[in-house]
Amino acid sequence: MNITATAVCLALVALVLILGFSAGKWKAGDLTHIEEWGLGGRRFGAWISWFLIGGDAYTAYTFIAIPALIYGAGATGYFAVPYTVVCYPILYLVFPKLWNVAQRHGYITGPEFVRGRYGNRWLALAIGVTGIIATMPYIALQLIGMQTVIGALGIPGHLPLIIAFAVLAAFTYTSGLRAPAMISIVKDLLIYLTVIVAVIVIPAELGGFAAIFAKIPPAKLLLAAPPAHSTGAYTGYATLALGSAMALFLYPHTTTGILSSSGPRVIRRNAALLPAYTIMLGLLALLGFMASAAGLASLPQYASGFKHYGASFAVPALVLNSFPAWFAGIAFGAIAIGALVPAAIMSIAAANIFTRDIYKQFISATSFGVETFIAKIFAIFMIVGAVVFILLIPNTYAVQLQLLGGMWIIQTFPAIAFSVFTRFFNGWALLIGWAAGIGTATWLVALNHFVGSTYPFHLFGYTIPSYIAFATVLLNALVAAVLSPPLNAFASDRARDETVALDYV
Repeated sequence: MNITATAVCLALVALVLILGFSAGKWKAGDLTHIEEWGLGGRRFGAWISWFLIGGDAYTAYTFIAIPALIYGAGATGYFAVPYTVVCYPILYLVFPKLWNVAQRHGYITGPEFVRGRYGNRWLALAIGVTGIIATMPYIALQLIGMQTVIGALGIPGHLPLIIAFAVLAAFTYTSGLRAPAMISIVKDLLIYLTVIVAVIVIPAELGGFAAIFAKIPPAKLLLAAPPAHSTGAYTGYATLALGSAMALFLYPHTTTGILSSSGPRVIRRNAALLPAYTIMLGLLALLGFMASAAGLASLPQYASGFKHYGASFAVPALVLNSFPAWFAGIAFGAIAIGALVPAAIMSIAAANIFTRDIYKQFISATSFGVETFIAKIFAIFMIVGAVVFILLIPNTYAVQLQLLGGMWIIQTFPAIAFSVFTRFFNGWALLIGWAAGIGTATWLVALNHFVGSTYPFHLFGYTIPSYIAFATVLLNALVAAVLSPPLNAFASDRARDETVALDYV
């Protein structure tokens, strides 16, 4: 065990856990009301929202997985940079309107907005269940990120992981969304510190960026040129970036972070400010090339780590190899906290959906106090379920389920994103489109044996590889668009719309 690094890491984690328990008194509100517990009372201003949305979008697994992808696959891993550029225009255009209508009607989830828009609780149920199912493996991936850090520190067993997430469940129960909002400030500052120091110190140790890139195989530095009659890796890369951008803010945790803002102006400001995280992500991705250039996998002190965790061990090994133990403790503390923040938001977001869109609609109507209690219990269930999942099921299954989760969550795009602009669609047509998208995406991922996110489509003599989620959401939207006019003609649901045009202004 690395005693110094472990002590620093545990001290930082303990600090944020204390902050989590004290957060309930911050911007004080009645935490027996689900809007206060699950959305922070919709009172977070520009800076708090910047940290919170950044904290739940850029997770611990992001900081482990993106450099690992660069380390293993090379340039393909840089899809994350254009993806986190394209997503902000979507945030700017769609979500201020969604915030307006949600605030005016008391909606706290995306599915609740869909039910109000179309008067169709079955469509809302489909959207809500999709969000919850996509969230569970996402929480499990945060545990994988924390496990990698625990393994790098040399701490034996699963007990530290269990304790950390038990305490996470406790402060989530008591403080609600205020806890991850407060902790995200510390987490993001530590991540920025780690990345800035790393991209200065490590290249200096390795002889500069020119020396680093000289050691990388040329095939990993550029996308492969497409063969004849094929768009090759180019369309796969482009659709992966665009599809990922479309999906990002549809995840329940990111939607929750956005709806907790104090107004549309805050959301638009953050659409302009959040690309600062993209700059950081681009620098962070370079750590994958640095780990490759340093040849860490061949060093005996890291061999077992790479054998057990694979490419995910690249960042921890690089940190241990390049920095004194005390700074390694800070870096690992930042990653560990980066698991706690999004895991808390994810559990709260899933609990909001279960309470408002499943329990209240299909089981029993409740008072505000009981509603919040049910949400708290379900949030704990999500956290405990993720811990059990990661302890009993191989990590590869968590990654495969998260791959499917991305394919599924994007199928909610037509019902949510399109619906803030138009009432052209029919609710039943959207439900049929959703089913077509979910079914086709699952089938194509199965054909890929659950290991690849792109599929080669053959059209007019050309092979066009595409991100499966992007291709299937186009099918989803096409089905909904084709079916909506006849369904509106024979069984229109427009009279069920709770909202009015003024709500979206």
